[in-house]
Amino acid sequence: MKGQLGLLLPLMLAVGSAYGTSLETRFGTLEMQGDLPAKDAVGQLYDELDFQQATQSYLWALPIVAFAEWQQVHEKTFGARSGDLVIYNSYEDKLGILTANATTPYILSFIDLKETGPLVIDLPAGPTAGGIGDFWQRSVIDLGQTGPDQGKGGKYLLLPPGEEAPEDAEAKGYYPVKASTMNVMVGFRVLDPDPARGKALVDAFKLYSYAQRAEPPATRQITPGGKHWYGGQPRGLAYWERLHAILQDEPVAERDRFYMAMLASLGIEKGQPFAPGERQRTFLEEGAQAGELIAKANSFAKRFPQSRYWPDRGWDLVLNIADPSQRVAYFDQLWERTAWYYEAVTNTKGMISKTPGLGQTYLGAYADQAGDWLDGGKAYKLHVPANVPARQFWSMTVYDTDTRCLIDNPQRKADLSSRQNLAKNADGSVDLYFGPEAPKGFENNWVQTVSGRHWFSYFRLYAPTEAYFDKSWKLNDINRLD
Repeated sequence: MKGQLGLLLPLMLAVGSAYGTSLETRFGTLEMQGDLPAKDAVGQLYDELDFQQATQSYLWALPIVAFAEWQQVHEKTFGARSGDLVIYNSYEDKLGILTANATTPYILSFIDLKETGPLVIDLPAGPTAGGIGDFWQRSVIDLGQTGPDQGKGGKYLLLPPGEEAPEDAEAKGYYPVKASTMNVMVGFRVLDPDPARGKALVDAFKLYSYAQRAEPPATRQITPGGKHWYGGQPRGLAYWERLHAILQDEPVAERDRFYMAMLASLGIEKGQPFAPGERQRTFLEEGAQAGELIAKANSFAKRFPQSRYWPDRGWDLVLNIADPSQRVAYFDQLWERTAWYYEAVTNTKGMISKTPGLGQTYLGAYADQAGDWLDGGKAYKLHVPANVPARQFWSMTVYDTDTRCLIDNPQRKADLSSRQNLAKNADGSVDLYFGPEAPKGFENNWVQTVSGRHWFSYFRLYAPTEAYFDKSWKLNDINRLD
C-alpha cells in the first residue's frame, strides 16, 4: 500500500497544481479548471478526438479503398463489367498498378457477387500463380501452382457471403470457396516465358455464373488500351467518398465495428448518405493527410520485428503478414496490413513462400547503404551475387515513392531481371545500375530514374530455393556512386 501511495502522490500533486492554470499537451495548451478541462477547452479535446479518429480510420481502410478505386477504374475507364478480364501486358498498361511486376502480365477481374450469384472460375492447367481476394485484400484461396489445383487446372465455385455450395459440388469436380465480402478480385499471372503459350492460357481461362454452367458464355477480355489511369487510393475527401460507397455493399466484420463507430462520428455510416458537415470534412481531409504520412513511415521505414531479412543488409521482407487472413494468436496484424496495402495490392499464400522451389518472395529496399532515401537525381549500383536462389527467375523493379507504381521514366523501363540479356561478370554475378544517365557499356543493366523524385525497389525471387531460406546467399545493399 505504501508503494502504491508513493506512486499516486506525484500524480495527485500534478493534478492539484493544474487548478486554474494551463496544461501543455501534444496538441497544444489546454486551459484547466481543477482536474477538469475548462469549458472552452472541451471543444479543443473533441477536435483532437475527431482528428485522431479520421487518421486511424484512414489507415484501417487502406486495403478496401484501394480495391474499390481499382474496381471503379475497371468500370468507368476501361468499360469492364463484373466478370470481364482486364489484361495488363504492356508497360503503359501496368503504370497504374501499385508495385506491379514489370516482367509478367497480370490478368484481373473484379466481380460483384450480388450480380453474378455463385461464380465458376475455370482455370486451365499450366504455370500460373494467382488467387481470389476479398475486398479487405485477404486471400480467399490461391489459384494455380500454390492452389489446390497445383497448376493442373480446375473449376472453383465461388460463393457469396452466407451462401452454401450445392451438395454435389465437390463430386462434380468443383473446389467450393466461400467469399467473405460481396465484391471480390480474381487475378493471376502467367509464368510461362513463351508469349504464345501464355496467351493460350489466358484464352482458356473462363469466368461465368454457376447458373450458366450448362452453356457458359465467352469471357470478355479487355486491355487498358493506353489509357492513363491510377489504381491507388485517392487523396483528400475522395478517399472517404470511395470508402463510404463500398461500405454500403459489404457486410461489417465483427473486428471492424469500433472503426465503424469512429466513422459514424465523422458523418460516414452504412445505410446513410455521405453527408459529413463542414467541421467533419475538415477533420476527414486533415486525417487523410496525416494518415498518409504515417503510412509512408510505416511502409518505407518498417519497424516490425524480424522485418530486416539479413541483419547486416538493408533489405526488408515486404510482406510481414504472417498469413493471408492477417490473423495471429491474439490480434489481427493491423500495421503489417497497413504497410503492405499502402505500397502494394493483393496477397496470396504463394506470395509468402515457405517452401523451396514454390511461390514467390519479395524483398524491399527504400534506402541506400548509408540509410539515405533513394534519390532519382543520383546514381546507384547493386551487385547481385552469382547463383541467385530462384528456380524460375528473379527481377529487380523500381517504383516511384509517391505513386507506388512503376517509375514513369522516358526509358519506359522499370525492371532488370534474369529473363533479360544482362551483362554478367566473370564469376556469374551481375551489376545493376540506377540513375538519370546510363553508365557507359552497361546500358542493358540500367534503369533510368527521375530527378526530383524518390524511388524504392523490390527484388523478387520466383520459386526461391534453399539458399534463400537458409540465408547462405545474400543480396548486397544499393550503393550510391556519386
